[in-house]
Amino acid sequence: MKANYHTHTWRCGHAKGTEREYVEAAIARGIEILGFSDHSPYPFPWYHHSFIRMRCDQLADYTETVTGLRNEFRGTIDIKLGVEAEYYPAYFSQLRSMLSDHGVAYMILGQHYLDNEILSHYSGKATSDSKHLEQYCRQCRDAMQTGLFSYFAHPDLIRFTGDDAIYTRHIRQLCREAKDCGIPLEINLLGIEANKHYPNRRFWEIAAEEGCHVILGCDTHNPAALLDHASEEKALTLIGELGLVLIPELELRAIE
Repeated sequence: MKANYHTHTWRCGHAKGTEREYVEAAIARGIEILGFSDHSPYPFPWYHHSFIRMRCDQLADYTETVTGLRNEFRGTIDIKLGVEAEYYPAYFSQLRSMLSDHGVAYMILGQHYLDNEILSHYSGKATSDSKHLEQYCRQCRDAMQTGLFSYFAHPDLIRFTGDDAIYTRHIRQLCREAKDCGIPLEINLLGIEANKHYPNRRFWEIAAEEGCHVILGCDTHNPAALLDHASEEKALTLIGELGLVLIPELELRAIE
């Protein structure tokens, strides 16, 4: 791998290790570009506390730490400052302003919940309800149309167990939108390593038919994951079997 743009930190509450350890592991792997993209804070109402992301009051420390490492390791590895964020329409404008004010350079889309998260369906929970699938795809299409997301992380997170024809119809629309918007889709290496329900081969068959571009993402929650060659090889095998178009690095989209 030349680049990994999907790297978390301890602030999200379910990742381990220091930022420096991630950088050192990436250098050992031979990665040239390391993007930190921890789970973005979101300006939710006071009564909602999300336990899967950094808090808003941690954003300044996050940006300061990553920026410091970027300056320290300049010339050895190119470190980028980003976040992984959902598209929640009710709060997205505030999020955009907050990230821009703190100098966050890019966002990757990871739609873990539907609606605006509060009391809503988790995208990775098995469901046969086509309304969940339809809403996931619609919300992600709306997100890509903003032009603010650099790529789509684990787009096959949605775990639909219903009719295959319904799945195919909605996922094909999603993949066509990604292609039209020029947004790469991520084959998630954590999903391979942890034997999750993604990568979903049916999803990637449709993505290949639609000519979508793909990128590899480590989705690292501990530094050792950056040294996982086996998952990368499995992803490359899938790419080769389906004839997917792999891109080695991103053209990052600025948060304006």
